[in-house]
Amino acid sequence: MGIQISPSILSADFAHLADEVARVPTADWLHVDVMDNHFVPNLTLGLPVVESLRAVAAQPLDLHLMITDPDRWAPSYAEAGGSSITFHAEAAQAPLRTARTLQAMGARAGLALNPGTSVEPYADLLGSFDMLLIMTVEPGFGGQPFLPQVLSKLARARQIAQSRGLDIWLQVDGGVSESTIAACAEAGADVFVAGSAVFGADNPDAMVSHLRQLAENASPTPIASA
Repeated sequence: MGIQISPSILSADFAHLADEVARVPTADWLHVDVMDNHFVPNLTLGLPVVESLRAVAAQPLDLHLMITDPDRWAPSYAEAGGSSITFHAEAAQAPLRTARTLQAMGARAGLALNPGTSVEPYADLLGSFDMLLIMTVEPGFGGQPFLPQVLSKLARARQIAQSRGLDIWLQVDGGVSESTIAACAEAGADVFVAGSAVFGADNPDAMVSHLRQLAENASPTPIASA
């Protein structure tokens, strides 16, 4: 698995989502933030928009569920077309069962941790997941500044995965840009969510390629492009 870039449509023009998606043809994924105004203080989009995106997007959908009761709702998002479904450890009551359900449906299962949530209590669960998402901002809104103190948690998560021989992707989300992506890659991340940095660029697809190259150059070990 190589470096992967997942542009967040939270920073795209919601009035022209199909056109915005077409501006990043070389992206590996499309990151879709689902917020319910309960788990986080923001309300974004839900199942109908995910279904519409699936109909127009060439890339697989990387869904990030910032919602309460993800055990109930996560399978519906897999049915709607999500190829990767990530839910928060802080909100889940039965994370392993939910992960198994998603994987049985053919989707990747991801576990997300807020900046203040330690990775150690979840170390024994990681083998049941396909991806661990480390939030590098407080979840809820795009455009926030990157939290550099989370880098040590990224490095710890990669250390745990390597020491246990786990084939798990490590994703970062929040404030990922030209100035921060190298530090994330050095800490062990290999999947990068970038919103404002991509859709705020004059040429979003060129920025996708640029961010991928920066991450590849900074990765501790040589990683071939996905």
